[in-house]
Amino acid sequence: MNGLPTPKELGYFFPAEFHSHIATWLSWPHKEASWPGKIHTIYPYYSQFVKYLAESELVRINVNDEAMKAFATGHLRNAGVNMDKVEFFFHPTNDAWCRDHGPAFLINPAAQKKAIVDWNYNAWGGKYPPFDKDDVIPTRIAEHFKLPVYNPGIIMEGGSVEFNGKGTVLTSCCCLLNENRNPHLKQEDIEYFLQEFYGVDQVLWVDEGIVGDDTDGHIDDTVRFVNEDTVLTVVESNKQDENYELLQGNLRQLQQMRLLNGKQLNVVELPMPDAVVYDDQRLPASYANFYISNKHVIVPVFNSKNDDKALQIIAECFKDREVVGIDSTEIIWGLGSFHCLSQQEPAI
Repeated sequence: MNGLPTPKELGYFFPAEFHSHIATWLSWPHKEASWPGKIHTIYPYYSQFVKYLAESELVRINVNDEAMKAFATGHLRNAGVNMDKVEFFFHPTNDAWCRDHGPAFLINPAAQKKAIVDWNYNAWGGKYPPFDKDDVIPTRIAEHFKLPVYNPGIIMEGGSVEFNGKGTVLTSCCCLLNENRNPHLKQEDIEYFLQEFYGVDQVLWVDEGIVGDDTDGHIDDTVRFVNEDTVLTVVESNKQDENYELLQGNLRQLQQMRLLNGKQLNVVELPMPDAVVYDDQRLPASYANFYISNKHVIVPVFNSKNDDKALQIIAECFKDREVVGIDSTEIIWGLGSFHCLSQQEPAI
């Protein structure tokens, strides 16, 4: 890479989400086309999300201008958010999906240093232009905090990768090998970039995402690490559902995987909610799109018969955190939920 050392060569790596956070980054939702006819309905639930985050870490929110800051502040105050924990940054955005356009924070504990990777971003294969403001968000944040920034020069989204913090990343073929991302790269090329710029040693692949996911199958809707050797993976019990075979295939793949130490992956099955359909469109509703904060695991729920069962299974996996469900039936109309909306800033 231009003869310069990569982040991995310098001792940096991307920690697991369950690693301690300094903050969670968000980009305040404002693009009406992402929630056609419904964006006004999402703010109470979004603000409830912020309220839980602010109980244990800073919440850093990208806003376009003073007017958006005032609008956001009103909603957050109405929800009872501890505003002492909220910081606003005038970083204009095109859309709200901070998991994908936000900063990928790397840490180097030995050197007590932090850095940011600024991957190229094209709104999931060029589906939703414009995306020029979102594409520069990581570098703007790096400049503000005077952090080193690395530019791999390829398309990558935060929702497409899942880390155990011990050298392994999980991803999906349907997304990262899609020709609308990096058509000039082969699978081994993608693995090189993941390893060198996220600081990992092992890339594990599942084939599929869920139906209705416009990201072409992000891993954060299907498989999530809960500790260094255990994953939650969604499964569909209804054999007539179009997700059934896709998710069974992923399950079989996960059961065959081995980690760097040779240990078999511990796989915990998580149910899918009932199909969520709006305006004749199947939406990508999944309990796997939870977000792990310092104190909570914040889970999207969908007024489904499986909500309580999913929360119970997730709680069994996170004995050290409080698991809470927030109604995501309005937010999911934007084709994402709490994990898609957020990006963690780890402590060193």
